Amino acid sequence: MCSITMASRPFLLLLLLSLGASAVEVQRPRGVSLSNRPFYEEGKPFTCLDGSRTIPFDRVNDDYCDCRDGSDEPGTAACPNGSFHCTNAGFRHGFIPSSRINDGVCDCCDTTDEYNSGAACQNTCRELGRKERESLQIMAEIAKEGFLLRQTLIHEAKKGLEEKKSKLAEVQTSKKGLEDMVEALRTAKENAEQPEREAKERHLKAWEDQKALVLMEKDKVKMAEVFLELDDDADGFVSASELQSHSELDPDSDGSLTEVEAMGLLGGLDQVDAVAFVAVWDNIKEKYISEFKSDPVPAESLREEATDPASDSDSEPYPADDLPEDEEEEDVEEDEEDDVDDDDDKIPPTVRPKEKKEDDGEGTMPPYDQETQSLIDAAQKTRSDFDKAERGLREVDDEIGNLEKEISFDLGPAAEFAYLYSQCYELTTSEYIYRLCPFNRVSQKSKYGGSETNLGSWGKWDGPEGNVYAMMKYEHGTGCWQGPNRSTTVRLTCGKETVVTATSEPSRCEYLMEFTTPAVCQELPSLDSPSHEHEEL
Repeated sequence: MCSITMASRPFLLLLLLSLGASAVEVQRPRGVSLSNRPFYEEGKPFTCLDGSRTIPFDRVNDDYCDCRDGSDEPGTAACPNGSFHCTNAGFRHGFIPSSRINDGVCDCCDTTDEYNSGAACQNTCRELGRKERESLQIMAEIAKEGFLLRQTLIHEAKKGLEEKKSKLAEVQTSKKGLEDMVEALRTAKENAEQPEREAKERHLKAWEDQKALVLMEKDKVKMAEVFLELDDDADGFVSASELQSHSELDPDSDGSLTEVEAMGLLGGLDQVDAVAFVAVWDNIKEKYISEFKSDPVPAESLREEATDPASDSDSEPYPADDLPEDEEEEDVEEDEEDDVDDDDDKIPPTVRPKEKKEDDGEGTMPPYDQETQSLIDAAQKTRSDFDKAERGLREVDDEIGNLEKEISFDLGPAAEFAYLYSQCYELTTSEYIYRLCPFNRVSQKSKYGGSETNLGSWGKWDGPEGNVYAMMKYEHGTGCWQGPNRSTTVRLTCGKETVVTATSEPSRCEYLMEFTTPAVCQELPSLDSPSHEHEEL
C-alpha cells in the first residue's frame, strides 16, 4: 500500500511539476545547476562561491582546483570537495560528488557524468521519469482521496463534539436532581434507621435480660451442686477443712490452701450453711475445679458416685446442656497429658466456669416481633433506595468525567483524530500480534499464547516542529530485563485506510510502528495552478 508522509507532500508536488515540465536547455558550464548559473558568466572573471578569490573565467573547469570550496571545477574531478550537477532531463536533477566524474560508472541517468570516460552508458531518464510519474500519480490520488476522507472525519468530529457538549450539559443538569434525591433519601434512611435501631436495642436488651435470668438460675443450681459436693460429711455445712482439698482456691498461689486461708474464704468462719455459702460462692466460682468430670445433678447421685469406687465412669450424671462445648475436649487433652501426678488417677477435673463460652446454654436470639421486623424492613428499603440513588450519582460523575476528558483531549487542530478515540487496530506478524489503541496503549502478544506485554501508554504528540501531529509517543511500558521501560513511537502517514502497516524495534525496548490514516492527508495544489512555474532544465 502506498502511503504519503506529511513531510513528503512538497517534494511530491515539486516532482510532479518538474517531471511534467518541458525540458528547456539553458546554456551553462558543465556541472553547474540552474540556480548557480548567474555566478558563471563567460568572459567575466569568476569569483569562488565562498568569496575566497577571483580567477579568470578560462580557469573554470580546467581540471585544476583554484577555489577552496571547489566551485571553479563543477564539471571535473579536480577538487575533492566539489560537486557535479546532473541535469537528468525528463527525471529529477541532482548532485553527485566530483570524485565520481568519469570514473566509468554512470551515476547520472542522462550519462553527463561520464562524458570523457568511454563508459557505455544509456540515458534512462525518460523511463525513470515515466515510472516515477506513475508512482507519484498513485500517491497523489491516495492523497486526494485521503484528504476527502479527512474532511468527512473533521465534519463528523465537529458534529460529535457538539453532541458530547450537549450530552455533558444534559448530564450535568440531571446530576443536580440526583444530588437532591440522594440527600432526600439519606434523610429518609436516617429517619427510618433511628426507630429500627431503638427497636433492635429493646429486643436485644430483653434477650440479654432473659439470658441473665437463665445464667443466674444456672449459677444457683451450680452453687447448690458445689455446696453438696464440698459438704463431704453431708451435715449441711461446708467447713474450712473440707475446702482445703481444693488447692486451686489458694489465694497466695503457694500450692496449698491452709486452714487460715480456707477460713478467710468462708468469711472468717469455721463453716457456713447453704445460705451463707452464697457469699463464699461469689469468691470461689472463678477458681473452683470440680472433682468430677461433670457437674452433679441430685445430691444423692453425687454422693453415690463420690463414695462408690465401682461407679460407671462413662455415665453422665450431669445435664448435658450445662456442660460447655469445649469442656469434654479439654478433659480428653488433660487425660492424655497429665499422666505424672498421682492425684490424676482420680476422676479428672472439669474446666473452670470462666472458660465457658459466652452464649453456652443460652441458645440463639429469638426472632424479632412483628412490629420490630416491620421497622427493619422499612429501614432496609430506604437503605436500598439510597444505595441505588448514590450508585446512580457515581455513574453520572464518571460519565461527566469521561465526557470532559474527551472534549478537552487534543485530537488534532480540527479534531480529525477524534474517530480514533476508543478504537484499537492490530497487526499480526510471524511471531506476534501487535495492538494499537490510540490515546490509550500499545501492546504485544505472542501468537502462541502467553500474557500481553505493554509497549507503552499514551504520552503525547511527538512530531517535529511544525508537524507535531505526525507522530505519537507511548511511554512507561513493561520494563525490559535489566533495561528501560518499553516505549513506542507511532509514525502517522497518509492513507485511505486506517491500519497498522509495520512494526520494528530500532533500539532495545524502543519500538516504531507505522500507521496510516486519512486524518493526516493534506490537500495538494492543482498542477495546473498558474502560481507554480516549471523548472527549466
